Parts: sequence; C-alpha cells; structure tokens
Amino acid sequence: MHVVLVHGSGGSAGSWSSVVPLLQEAGISSTTFDGPSQSLHDDVATVRHLVDAADDDVLLVGHSYGGAVITGAGTHPRVRGLVYVAAWVPDEGESVTQLVGEFPEAEVGRWFTRGEDGSWIPDDSPAAREALSWDVPDEVWERKVQDRRTSANAIFTERSGVPAWRDRPSWYLLATSDKHIHPEGQTYMATRAGAEIVTVPTSHAVPHAAPEAVVRTITEALSAVAS
Repeated sequence: MHVVLVHGSGGSAGSWSSVVPLLQEAGISSTTFDGPSQSLHDDVATVRHLVDAADDDVLLVGHSYGGAVITGAGTHPRVRGLVYVAAWVPDEGESVTQLVGEFPEAEVGRWFTRGEDGSWIPDDSPAAREALSWDVPDEVWERKVQDRRTSANAIFTERSGVPAWRDRPSWYLLATSDKHIHPEGQTYMATRAGAEIVTVPTSHAVPHAAPEAVVRTITEALSAVAS
C-alpha cells in the first residue's frame, strides 16, 4: 500500500518533513503532494494523478485544507482509505468557507490579512507562532516560514464534489488545542464522516508537533484497509 500526503493551504512538501522519515523507517512508501494552493479543483486533479502514478493501492492523508483535497481525490478507484489530520472534511456541495462559518471563530483569523486579489497572507511573526504553533520546534518553524506560499481564496470557496468518505473508511487525528480549526468543528466533521477519531493535545501543526501520532494512525489505517 502506498501513502500520498497532502499539505494544507500555503504549505508545501515540507509540511510533512517530520513525518516522512518515520514512514521510511517503518518501511512505508509515500509520495508528498506539493501544490500551489490556488484551486481546490486543480489540487484534487493533481492528487488523482499522483494516485494514478502509484504502483499500488493508496491511502490518502490530508492536513488542514488538505482534508478537502483528499475528500474529492479519494473517489479514485485505487484509494482504499482516508486519514484526516486536523483537517476540513466537506460534504457534497460544501466549501471550506461555509464550514468555517458554522463553528465558533478560531483564533487564526487574527493572524491573517487579505491581499488585493483576495489571497490569504499569513503573519509569520514570533507572536503568531507563539499563539498558533507554539509546539513546533524552532528549526522546523524557520523552514516552514521559508516554504510558505500565498493561498488563493478559491481553495476555500470552491465547493466539494461527492465525498470519498461516504464509502471508504476514514480516520481523524483531532488536535484538542487547535487554534486554526475549532475542536468542536473537527469533532462534528469527523463524526459525520464516520471516522475513527484519535485525539492529540497539540496545536494545528500536528505533523510537526506529533509526527509519531500521525505515523501511528497511518499504520493502523494501512493495517485495517489491507485486511
């Protein structure tokens, strides 16, 4: 079984830099999506191409906005399961923006500004890091800031298609101290999708704050879908 890792908005392949070495140690093959975060529909298409290119059936793993991507891409016939990591899980016809409005306001909104083209520009100051990603190691935070990309508003407003979680098993790693996606919202989305929920007491940056928990959940999912 092959694993495809999908980063969140403004992220890059480096979003999984703490997870990939642990997967390699466990003998789990993986591919890391590296997209521009300009269009949900385009990102879904790109991940489906990665599934086509894999030499085995696939488990999709999505963090944050990446959850919306794997929800759409996961309908590919070679996808066996889905792992959501503090992620958005839309239903058919829903957008991330719509889901945001349904839950208590998260603190992350204080640390973003809007560009003239509607893009979302993050504040990468030490204060933002302390507020939102306090449990990310210093060296990881510095790399993360260097790799940061500006996300187009379309990734949040484009509506999701038929969700893969309707007929594929899913797991949800829920960050109980998340200040990007309110834990209440995570619980609602995970429960609606029928996901097996695993909690971690971390910030939103679960792949860096608790990479062992991410790999453990992936391993459990691989074992379940293989059987």
